[in-house]
Amino acid sequence: MMKRRTLVPLLAATAGLAAGGNRALAQAEGLTPLFNGRDFTGWDRVGDANWRVEDGAFVADRGNGFLVTQRDYRDFHLRAEFYVDTTANSGIFIRCTNPTTIGTANAYEVNIWDERPEQRYGTGAIVDVAAVDPMPRASGRWNLYEITAAGDVFTVVLNGQKTADGVRNAQFATGRIALQHGLGVPGPGGAVNDRGVVRFRKVDIRVG
Repeated sequence: MMKRRTLVPLLAATAGLAAGGNRALAQAEGLTPLFNGRDFTGWDRVGDANWRVEDGAFVADRGNGFLVTQRDYRDFHLRAEFYVDTTANSGIFIRCTNPTTIGTANAYEVNIWDERPEQRYGTGAIVDVAAVDPMPRASGRWNLYEITAAGDVFTVVLNGQKTADGVRNAQFATGRIALQHGLGVPGPGGAVNDRGVVRFRKVDIRVG
């Protein structure tokens, strides 16, 4: 009985170490968390997506909207883990110059959308800036995006594969970072499709 009583706190301590391992690694790499895993501190909600925090992740499965950082970023290395289902339309927008009206007209969109009709600007692409061929797929599992912005040069790595390699574009110099839950492919008769599960966790940044 003595061994069984001492085993429980030992397992709890081990689980705590495992949970903190990735965070400690991120800090060792000079990364700063943008998401604390508990609430929306540091973020604003724009649009009508039903964002909430569940099990240490931002989650939305209805609506059209964004979570937007409360400060601007110019040059940075961003790491974000995300999960989407097959129908989800999502993305990470960077250098958003208008934090209340976000789109490719005023930001760069690193896309997450396996069912995008024009697949060359689907998952892994920077929409209208850097196409992908063939398009990698992300639905049904956790994925890691690594996005680097340095002046007018952009690199995107999805699960260890470069999908945009040193692409140059000088349209937007600085701005907010935004996480999206967007509209999917329209249903019969053009019906609005705002479903699809989107989750983000461990959103970390190194500035400069």
